[in-house]
Amino acid sequence: MSTASDLSLPASEHDATSAARLNWLRAGLLGANDGIVSVAAVLVGVAGAGAGTGPVVAAGTAALVGGAVSMALGEYISVSGARDAQRTGQAAQQAQLEADAEDAPALAAHYRSLGVEESVADAVARELTRPEVRRRRAEASLQDAEDEIVSPWRAAWVSAATFTVGALLPFLAMLLAPEPARVPVTVTASLVALALTGTTGAVLGGARRGRAALRVVVGGALALAATYVAGALLGTHAL
Repeated sequence: MSTASDLSLPASEHDATSAARLNWLRAGLLGANDGIVSVAAVLVGVAGAGAGTGPVVAAGTAALVGGAVSMALGEYISVSGARDAQRTGQAAQQAQLEADAEDAPALAAHYRSLGVEESVADAVARELTRPEVRRRRAEASLQDAEDEIVSPWRAAWVSAATFTVGALLPFLAMLLAPEPARVPVTVTASLVALALTGTTGAVLGGARRGRAALRVVVGGALALAATYVAGALLGTHAL
């Protein structure tokens, strides 16, 4: 059953809106994954070195803040570059479209090639190439193109926010678990969270859930194992 908002949008606009939302959700899941893995890895590595609660909290806080800022900055730079390139391409394409639109005979010939009657094709071509109509078409095209461009600032704060949310899970698990069990509890909580985000991403992308979740969990487990071993070795041989 369609909702009122569905009925208020043309099909193409509704599809574009849904696609944009899915893209933001996927970007959010990627940010959360990064937050889970990177902060959990730091926490497990420092705990593996035998550090007490104070150093673990300090390292986790630094990883969370630094990671969120890094994610936001990287996303801002990436989206800004993509936006500039997209606008440059759109301007060139629009100029070409306007130049093509000035040739009424060629436009009429195009419609005739599609099976439109000659008189109708000529009339449509003349109408579409009138200055006022051409101006309005150009404005509508540019507005549609502008609506498709992602805001770098929005991308930055979404990336930072989802990274922070993801990072808080292993952080809280490490702080709330009893000290003897804090590493296994943090690892377990992180892998469960990764499985959930991997499954959600697969659902959004129409991929196989099990395979997607397994990839994320295995990658996270390898990262956590590597940092724990590195921390344990450092703690054993530290001066």
